[in-house]
Amino acid sequence: MLQDKGFRKVLETLAERSHYKMKPDANTAMGVAIFNSFESTCAICITVAKVDNGVKVIKVISVLDCGICVNPDMVKAQMSGNVIMGLSAATKEKIEIKAGIPQQSNFNQYALIRNDEIPEIETYIIADGEIPGGVGEPGLPPVAPALGNALFNLTNIRVRKLPFDLNNIQG
Repeated sequence: MLQDKGFRKVLETLAERSHYKMKPDANTAMGVAIFNSFESTCAICITVAKVDNGVKVIKVISVLDCGICVNPDMVKAQMSGNVIMGLSAATKEKIEIKAGIPQQSNFNQYALIRNDEIPEIETYIIADGEIPGGVGEPGLPPVAPALGNALFNLTNIRVRKLPFDLNNIQG
């Protein structure tokens, strides 16, 4: 995939904007993932930090190559929504089934990420002048893998079950 100049450009921009090549301190780590769909390529870098009760996501940087970008503010808003929805799915959202019956019947019983849990989010758009691509979907799929990679880089433990319980990750 690195033979593709678009993938390379997105990853190089992400590395530059996230300062990925700088060695973080012992209590923080970064993880990266990349995804391509709808004629767009999105890479995500998530920074996590050890806290008293586990791990906290402190920053998310996304880079999106969506070809022609008509409305940058709308694209950035869409990417922020993708990140928030991805973090919620990766760390909170869970349906429990007992005896074939879902235990969560409505949103009052279904955990979602809250405002005070949303990290700093930065989005960078590469407008390469090619055909316009999608911005609604490409930013969501790399969130959980980037978080999983960050957790591994922080703890040396590969967490393989969603949702990640950030309060019980030690390392």
